[in-house]
Amino acid sequence: MAKKIHNKQKRYFGSPAHHKGIRLKSRKRGLRPRTFTTEEAAKAYAEKQGMKKYEIKNLRGEFSKEKKLKLVEL
Repeated sequence: MAKKIHNKQKRYFGSPAHHKGIRLKSRKRGLRPRTFTTEEAAKAYAEKQGMKKYEIKNLRGEFSKEKKLKLVEL
């Protein structure tokens, strides 16, 4: 049987409470794309970054009430 990990250690390492062990912080993750909720914010960011040709793509479904927009450089 594994040794019990105390809650203070779980909070420090960011481990979920239902897991027995601890999750180390050395996990490598890729960068996620920058997303926006409005087209105006996406266009303003593209102009600030100096993008000339770009496309705004909705990451949510077409029937979703909320938008999650991503800039795709052409």
